[in-house]
Amino acid sequence: MKILIVGNMGYVGSVVVRELAVLYPSAVLHGYDNAYFAHCLTGAGRLPESQLEQQFFGDARSISVEMLKGYTAVVQLAAVSNDPMGNRFSAVTIDINQHATFSIARAAQRAGVRNFVFASSCSIYGIASGPPRRESDALAPITVYAKSKIGAEKALATIDGDMVITSLRFATACGMSERLRLDLVLNDFVACALSQGRITVLSDGSPWRPLIDVTDMARAIDWAIQRKADNGGRQLCVNTGANERNHQVRDLASAVADAIPGTTVSINTDAPVDSRSYRVDFGLFSRLAPEHQPKTTLSQSIKGLIDGLKRMGFSDTNFRTSSLVRLHVLQAHVQQGRLSENLHWLSARRASSFSGGLGPKEITS
Repeated sequence: MKILIVGNMGYVGSVVVRELAVLYPSAVLHGYDNAYFAHCLTGAGRLPESQLEQQFFGDARSISVEMLKGYTAVVQLAAVSNDPMGNRFSAVTIDINQHATFSIARAAQRAGVRNFVFASSCSIYGIASGPPRRESDALAPITVYAKSKIGAEKALATIDGDMVITSLRFATACGMSERLRLDLVLNDFVACALSQGRITVLSDGSPWRPLIDVTDMARAIDWAIQRKADNGGRQLCVNTGANERNHQVRDLASAVADAIPGTTVSINTDAPVDSRSYRVDFGLFSRLAPEHQPKTTLSQSIKGLIDGLKRMGFSDTNFRTSSLVRLHVLQAHVQQGRLSENLHWLSARRASSFSGGLGPKEITS
């Protein structure tokens, strides 16, 4: 098996590399990334990329058919990856999350790739009161990020051929990573508790969030890279998470406070209704992937974050302005003349993409 992970040098990708390297010691694992966040390492004992046979550098918007020949599976993680970044770089969000995803998948199909995996999002359900959302329910995206994920899913549905395409509608990511992000609800709460001794919930605490630990995201991706068309269909969009991991925000804050004694929780009971509230039904994923169900509990995710942040010596009370919040990383690149507003590297020595399967800039382990 030969696997390409596009966007492997991010929060999720670093964990996917680690987990797939363990699961498939004899497989050929390659990474392809533009290295926006390559320097955002958090307590890693070794570079995650050292577990790959080769690391290629390049823009996901430049991947061609020739570059994908010989791969068994392609995992597309590259994205402008949350609402604040999507709002700041709205055109680029559509360009990378939607158009580049379709372009990569079409190239993969023409190159003879067997499985294509796309990291979609449950945020596409938007304002969703009532029962947990199923895959057949109406979509109500309220952000550029969510709209880009729906756009990608719709574009992928137009690709003909034999390639098995899986769009994993992931719950909100959480948990420790070699490239940790703190611009995620549970991760933010743990960081606040450790650095400030308090958690401030800006909403009234009632909104629902489904969560999935990054290690369980990797488990789902493992299922998707080997999925057969007779298990869910050649084209599949599936909510990816676990029903018991639907949580209200106030309960997440309480769970973190319980794990870190002395933490106080402040909830803004007068706040307007937070429209980003949705519960999700993960029954289809449970039926299709019984051997790849999430294993990490909420308390385990919290403990993993606490242990990881303590190993880092984390104590930054202003972490929301640091590189642990990805929007600030991109803004710094742009402000310091390293990236254009379209998020293309401006340096004369910027990273290059493959050429006939091997790029001029690569790391071989």
